[in-house]
Amino acid sequence: MNIYIKSLLYLAIFSILHLGYDLTHWAFLTPLCGINESVFQHLKMAFWAYLLASLIEYFVMRRKFNKKTFWYPRLLSAIIVPWFAMLIWYLVPALYGKIESLALEIPWAVFSTYSSGVMGGIIERNIEENVVTQSFKILVLVSIIVSALLYVWFTYQPPWIDLFANPEIL
Repeated sequence: MNIYIKSLLYLAIFSILHLGYDLTHWAFLTPLCGINESVFQHLKMAFWAYLLASLIEYFVMRRKFNKKTFWYPRLLSAIIVPWFAMLIWYLVPALYGKIESLALEIPWAVFSTYSSGVMGGIIERNIEENVVTQSFKILVLVSIIVSALLYVWFTYQPPWIDLFANPEIL
């Protein structure tokens, strides 16, 4: 799938996960959707959104790729993309300060999310062109399992670390 199209798909899924719980309050959505505006919840939504975008990509493109090398680069990207989104998002607060206008904050958030998806796609393409070793596969599988566990576990039992704090109650 084209990197830019997949990044739009990722952005759309992220947006659904961002609003899903707020609009429905369905408890079964809690592990995937954001339940507050904390940084952690945004990382969680980006992780699941990229993973779901990759799953859709798999079903759409399954006849056009190497099945042996498809998943590992995408799983790695699902782990890394949330952190790219955070790095990009925090450029404005670091260089400019607090964004006072929602009209400016939302486009920056969309850009941060979309561009992190593009970065994930670039990583995938580069890894697919190289040999995927057994140790790389193990590293990716362990990391994806740990990531999923932490995103779900800390949704229900957040630790004391401020990354997980809801800014609405600070």
